[in-house]
Amino acid sequence: MNKPRKAFARPLADLVGGTLQSVFARQGFAAVDIISHWEDIVGPELADRTEPLRLVWPRRDDPDSGGTLTVRVEGAYAIELQHLAPVVIERVNRYFGWRCVARIAIRQGPVTRRARPSALPPEPPAEAVAAVERNLGAFEDQGLKAALARLGAMVRSRVTRA
Repeated sequence: MNKPRKAFARPLADLVGGTLQSVFARQGFAAVDIISHWEDIVGPELADRTEPLRLVWPRRDDPDSGGTLTVRVEGAYAIELQHLAPVVIERVNRYFGWRCVARIAIRQGPVTRRARPSALPPEPPAEAVAAVERNLGAFEDQGLKAALARLGAMVRSRVTRA
C-alpha cells in the first residue's frame, strides 16, 4: 500500500527561480542578480533612469576579457551614463567579485518604472494617542498598550479623513 506524500509549503522564490533563471540566461544574464539588484549595484538615481538589457560574453578564444553589458537609458541621460560608465563597470564587477563586464553599450529608450515602497504614514498627534489610550482597559504590558493606542489613533485619523 502506498503512503500518502506529505506536502510542505515552499517559498515562491524556489518555485519561480528556475524559470526566471532560464529566461534571463537567454538574454545573456548568468545570474538574475544583475536585474533584481540593479538599484543596489548602481544606486537609486542611476537605477531610476537605466535598466540592464543583456550581457554578451566574449568569444571563447579570449576568456580574460569581460563581457559587454547593454543598458537602456532614458533620453538625454545617456550622456550622463556615458561619463559614469567606468564607475558602473567597476560597481558591477565589485558586486559579482570578478571582472565580468569590460564595457557598456548604451541604448536609448523608455525605462520600465519600478514600484517604490510607499512612505510611512505620519505619526498621530500625542493628544489623539492619549485619547485612545484612556479608552483602553488595563494591560500588563505597557508597551503593548502604547502600541495599540498609537495604532488606534492612526486608524481613527484615517477614518475621519475618508
